[in-house]
Amino acid sequence: MDYRPLADEIRPNTLDEVVGQRHILGENGVLRRIIESGNIPNMVFYGPSGTGKTTVANIIAQRTHRTLHRLNATTAGISDIREVIADVDTLMAPNGVLLYLDEIQYFNKKQQQSLLEFMENGKITLIASTTENPYFYVFNAVLSRSTVFEFKSVTAAEIAPAVRRAFSILEERSGAKAVIEDGVVEHLSAACGGDVRKSINAVELLFSSAGVGADGLVHITMEDALVVAQRSAMRYDRDGDSHYDTLSAFQKSIRGSDPDAGLHYLARLLEAGDLISVCRRLMVIASEDIGLAYPQAVAIVKACVDSANMLGLPEARIPLAEAVILLATAPKSNSAIQGIDQAMSDIRGGKFSDIPAHLMDSHYSGAQKLGHGLTYKFPHNYPNHYVDQQYLPDALKDRHYYVYGENKVEQAAKAYWDLLKGKG
Repeated sequence: MDYRPLADEIRPNTLDEVVGQRHILGENGVLRRIIESGNIPNMVFYGPSGTGKTTVANIIAQRTHRTLHRLNATTAGISDIREVIADVDTLMAPNGVLLYLDEIQYFNKKQQQSLLEFMENGKITLIASTTENPYFYVFNAVLSRSTVFEFKSVTAAEIAPAVRRAFSILEERSGAKAVIEDGVVEHLSAACGGDVRKSINAVELLFSSAGVGADGLVHITMEDALVVAQRSAMRYDRDGDSHYDTLSAFQKSIRGSDPDAGLHYLARLLEAGDLISVCRRLMVIASEDIGLAYPQAVAIVKACVDSANMLGLPEARIPLAEAVILLATAPKSNSAIQGIDQAMSDIRGGKFSDIPAHLMDSHYSGAQKLGHGLTYKFPHNYPNHYVDQQYLPDALKDRHYYVYGENKVEQAAKAYWDLLKGKG
């Protein structure tokens, strides 16, 4: 008898058996209603691996009595698609062809465009799946003819019943009862990062490695479960969506003054060994989000980053944690980034004119003849090292880019300059 992976054997046959995805497959879920109607459009399933994308495609094929062809874009080409099309209108596919194209992001533009003709004439129904954001990796012509559904990571509570069922199936296969230590099911459900298939594979590996003991029982221990599922909860690819999503959540948590969330995302990044991205993002946050509300933050964070790079992991986690907590609990100001972005927007939009003559370089012979620098007033020659004169070009002389933040540091600076400039 050929070996059949447990994850394949336990694969659901009905929508009610699918683990998770209640937001689209629940009683009133849009995808469920589409499937039950029998009118299946071209679709793109987007989400992490092990969340049911292939399973749902199989169920759709069964319910609509269509021939299912599966291709993986990492190995398939245009010739493979043509072979699928050859089945259309034949006895091999009396009700039409359902093409499930896995990892569509690996198809180049020409390959994706080859699908369009058949999508438009209805000869095939395409269900493409991808673990990457389709709005970045799938070409617009394909997207415009498809409906996108996002599959989300499955929670530990949703995975637990599938893990228990997997143990039961293995007990039936072997004829031996499993004695499972407390916490094993919960650990396997939580430690595989919302990937049901990974959890089931871990169950199978645990069961087979434990073997039947002298007492006729299969002893499943927490010690073995920790080894089998170690680090598997991480969903992180330095070139994929999870990289940018994690960094985004990292910065937004610190910007939102939540040190606990900041440390959580720092831990996720460091567990993936991504020291470079962490250090770079912390330096950005120090200037972009804390800014002039606490100007010393940049220097302190730079010291933490330098220490981290000198130490390397795992010790680097300590100064980086200090930087995260400092930034998360510091007062916030984005006045600097707002000011420079507005100034650059004006430049790109052509909103500028000649530099005022009195500000032009006058350190060369002939400058006076051109009128450069003649009326410049040297601020250090005036009380409090300030004198009123125009610095912006004429076209922008009334433009204000910097607006003082409401924090104590910037308001103190504002009060000082208001007093000197006679605005207080």
